[in-house]
Amino acid sequence: MAIVAEIGAMAVRVPPNGACRSSSRNVGQSFLRMEWGSRGGRLRSIEVRSMRITERDGMDRQSEVSNVSHLNPSDTLEMRETMAASNRCKKTKIVCTIGPSCNTREMIWKLAEAGMNVARLNMSHGDHQSHQKVIDLVKEYNAQSQDNVIAIMLDTKGPEVRSGDVVQPILLKEGQEFSFTIKGGVCCENTVGVNYDDFVNDVEVGDILLVDGGMMSLAVKSKTADTVKCKVIDGGELTSRRHLNVRGKSATLPSITDKDWEDIKFGVDNQVDFYAVSFIKDAKAIHELKDYLKGCNANIHVIPKIESAEAIPNLHSIISASDGAMVARGDLGAELPIEDVPSLQEEIIRRCRSMGKPVIVATNMLESMINHPTPTRAEVSDIAIAVREGADAIMLSGETAHGKYPLKAVKVMHSVALKTEWAISNTVGHPIPANTMVQAARGEFFQSHISAMFGLHAAAMANTLGTPIIVFTQTGSMAVLLSHYRPSSTVFAFTNEERAKQRLALYHGVLPVYMPFSKDAEETFSRAINFLLNHDKLKSGEYVTLVQSGIHSIWRQESTHHIQVRRAQG
Repeated sequence: MAIVAEIGAMAVRVPPNGACRSSSRNVGQSFLRMEWGSRGGRLRSIEVRSMRITERDGMDRQSEVSNVSHLNPSDTLEMRETMAASNRCKKTKIVCTIGPSCNTREMIWKLAEAGMNVARLNMSHGDHQSHQKVIDLVKEYNAQSQDNVIAIMLDTKGPEVRSGDVVQPILLKEGQEFSFTIKGGVCCENTVGVNYDDFVNDVEVGDILLVDGGMMSLAVKSKTADTVKCKVIDGGELTSRRHLNVRGKSATLPSITDKDWEDIKFGVDNQVDFYAVSFIKDAKAIHELKDYLKGCNANIHVIPKIESAEAIPNLHSIISASDGAMVARGDLGAELPIEDVPSLQEEIIRRCRSMGKPVIVATNMLESMINHPTPTRAEVSDIAIAVREGADAIMLSGETAHGKYPLKAVKVMHSVALKTEWAISNTVGHPIPANTMVQAARGEFFQSHISAMFGLHAAAMANTLGTPIIVFTQTGSMAVLLSHYRPSSTVFAFTNEERAKQRLALYHGVLPVYMPFSKDAEETFSRAINFLLNHDKLKSGEYVTLVQSGIHSIWRQESTHHIQVRRAQG
């Protein structure tokens, strides 16, 4: 199987490793200047009217080249300088937890306009009635917004171990004795209950208990049949229902609890877009949930939260079985040494990127903004690191759910991400990572070798010319593929499927738009360009790269892949 690229009036056979050097004869109206270099897949410039890639039988791997015409790369400078509108779009997505501070119609609208891309429902708090209100408001926003969309993520509570309710905060002092008991309703100055009957069996003398993600810590000194006696190492103020971890251990509870299944059904009934599944230890729970969703005919993607010690040895199988991953750094840093968290974050992002799955970095990103209107400089750097490492999305939890400055927190995250992306683009020139090129060539993680090669070269073409990409998709798969090649400009994904549009809101650099497709491809192309011009996503005179592909093409019976580069005219 070979790839044949038709450029204007000539055809070039492209070997699977992507090495190709080509040029054009007289192609009539010229849409762009570019060249595909034969060394390292580097793009320079030639005149090209359009490119079409189709699957052909045969084993020919040779390049057929005719009439090579080299042009100076500086010839594209003027064209690049006109392409500014889409490059100002933030590519790293923002997940906002919706809670009491922002669960009104006014605030959800403001958060969406400030940069929120995904609304997260934390099922550890609130009830179905309060979450239903948020879902209805997000759907109302989506119904009236033509150029923006907010996806809905339901985050399961998971097998959390929490302390019981206290009448008033208990001050724990270093060196004092304090106990946790499985007896219900116990609360006094030196003992409080826990919500997990096997808590005593799960801990051993010498274990370190972390309260509220490590804000307080206690050493286990002894235990009885129903009580764990501790000595306070790091004190603090203990309030109601604080999360408890044992360093280096996970609770023996199932990954998906009875409450989680009730919440999952609630998500199915409301057609949420993603489940963030807490405390996943292995791929078994992912398969179980996916089987349930298949039985419900529910098209909802599953994002495991990597936050338990037991998940780390199973990273590959968990991510392989899932539709992405979340780096939940709070509990991850509680169950494992905190100094391991940065390298684990980098590893999880790398694995997701290599496997073509979206990845979210979460927890404490702007923690100080829960109570203060400006972030710490370390928090700003934390956001920038996640962006540089290639996260698809970054998440706000308490900052938006119950913080004093939810809107300011989103604006800070938006501006830091945007500035970091700009800095990356101006220092490294948008390279496509070598490991991504190798994986595309091998076809290890993508269903179609042809689609992978096509996506790789479409992204490279757009990077060289500085053009945004317009992709036409029914399932969203090509938009996802282009996202993981990290083109330098925005991927405008036009789809005639509402569910695909919703889900694409999570992916790096993708701006999804719902638009019914005409039976005539040219009419659909024109409508898409006019939409972007009318909504100030493009400027008249800018060049755009049009992409249409798929095993079952939108406008053709055979498997066809097209790239065209055109000037958008108002």
